[in-house]
Amino acid sequence: MVKLKSLEEIEIMRESALVVSRTLGMLASEIKPGANPLKLDKMAEEFIREQGAEPGFLGMYDFPNTLNWSPNSQVVHGIPTNEELKEGDIISVDCGALKNGYYGDHAYTFQVGEVEEKTKTLLQITKESLYIGIREFKEGNRVGDVGYAIQKYCEAQGYGVVRELVGHGLGKDLHEDPQMPNYGKRGRGKKFANGMVVAIEPMINMGTKRIKQLKDGWTILTADGQPSAHFEHNVALIDGKPELLSTFQYIYDALGISSTEEEEFRSKKTA
Repeated sequence: MVKLKSLEEIEIMRESALVVSRTLGMLASEIKPGANPLKLDKMAEEFIREQGAEPGFLGMYDFPNTLNWSPNSQVVHGIPTNEELKEGDIISVDCGALKNGYYGDHAYTFQVGEVEEKTKTLLQITKESLYIGIREFKEGNRVGDVGYAIQKYCEAQGYGVVRELVGHGLGKDLHEDPQMPNYGKRGRGKKFANGMVVAIEPMINMGTKRIKQLKDGWTILTADGQPSAHFEHNVALIDGKPELLSTFQYIYDALGISSTEEEEFRSKKTA
């Protein structure tokens, strides 16, 4: 059952989302060749707690860390290790936080130093598909409209769209209804209503859409060993339109990137 949120609840959720946004921004300048993932994981835990929140993933379903840390061919749910980052890596960092009873949960795929051009393109297209999907999260549309838009855009570039892992509703629980696949058919699925809050998160592979899982019970990899990218935002439906609760602006500020990509979805309260 979808749990609609009041405007007051959405404002509480915005702060939960921004805890994650600020944490990803803090990590952005630390993600570089030679960095130790476990040390960054501990930094993230401490930074979240300093903001009056709890790490959203730590201990959930027995997950052992604060961050889902997924390099290169890992799609999602990777576990941080002591293996140092290398020039040319890409790292999907998915982070959650619980504050005032509500969750924030979003992700960004970082470049470590200089990466191959074809990998940069994968990241670019995946992030573009996120906003293409968010545009479809509007009054009168359905879950299938978001998935269809993401799938069509990414498959047109020759990429694989992961089927087994999906976005989701968000609130007092980390995973609520509705599920938000990155594939689908227009006009199908749950109809959107004001007060819905969802995590939209394309997981896009350079090669096959097929995946496999490591014996650790968590780490998901591409079946062909090619890179995968993952970007995620938290979005509320307000007055019939999508509004971002999360932001990548803290990341961009840390990395010296200029971007206007969020402006059509962003409230002044996220500035």
